Amino acid sequence: MTQSFVLRANDRGHTVVRSEGSSAAYVAGHTPSNFVSRESSFNFHEYQSGRPGFGAIRVFGDETFHGAGCGYNMHAHHNFVICAFVLEGELTHINTAGRGTVDQLQQGDYYVFSAGSGGKHCELSIGPEDMHAIYLWLMPNKLYLPPTYHRAHFDIRTRRNRIVQLVGDGDGALPVPQDLRVSRLITDRPGAYTYTPRSAEYGTYLFVKEGQVRCGDVALGPRDSLGINGVDKIECDVADTTDVFFVETVMFDEARINAWEQEHGDHD
Repeated sequence: MTQSFVLRANDRGHTVVRSEGSSAAYVAGHTPSNFVSRESSFNFHEYQSGRPGFGAIRVFGDETFHGAGCGYNMHAHHNFVICAFVLEGELTHINTAGRGTVDQLQQGDYYVFSAGSGGKHCELSIGPEDMHAIYLWLMPNKLYLPPTYHRAHFDIRTRRNRIVQLVGDGDGALPVPQDLRVSRLITDRPGAYTYTPRSAEYGTYLFVKEGQVRCGDVALGPRDSLGINGVDKIECDVADTTDVFFVETVMFDEARINAWEQEHGDHD
């Protein structure tokens, strides 16, 4: 049976977090010039607001670090997978996976950090420009795995006008410990595209970063999104300049999700 929802840009959660009070140890920067703004599609404890998660997705948000030195100080995660896709600016990412990593990510760069049995990371914008990224938080398919970190680059100039898999089990995609795939479509001309999930049992969350997309009877604009499962394919008609993320996920029943969050959830 097909099930779907549409989440409009204005219906997403909006949060501003400053480095003050109880947030001072977590959020880096100097208030009031530095702050983090979050536009959130799903709720997860106090971090995001919006509708409940979708499949393995617990958080999908675009966040902006405003001002040099803004971001998140070193903090711990466990049994969580965090992906970041840098849209603008420069992100300095530090994590404790393996022998540790210090990484500089710019527009088009993205990473998958699996905290597993326990890992820490730090996210900072130390340049003069604001840093804007899509953050995706996932439930892993197995608890207490060794922490891992992988990164790659999506070349916007050479990979236009086709759906490109960035994360999952595709050729050249970053591995992730979950039955999940992330793909991206950037266009510079009108066209029709088809996204084909592994089967109708999987759900696909489609997020329009920029442009206009029509999926059947549903018209989506910037920051609008569509979640759908129970279909064999998703037909998309796009405008001339469009940027779309597709997150395909195995679906879970709510009882399993609630048990995971209560027993093993990451509460920072």
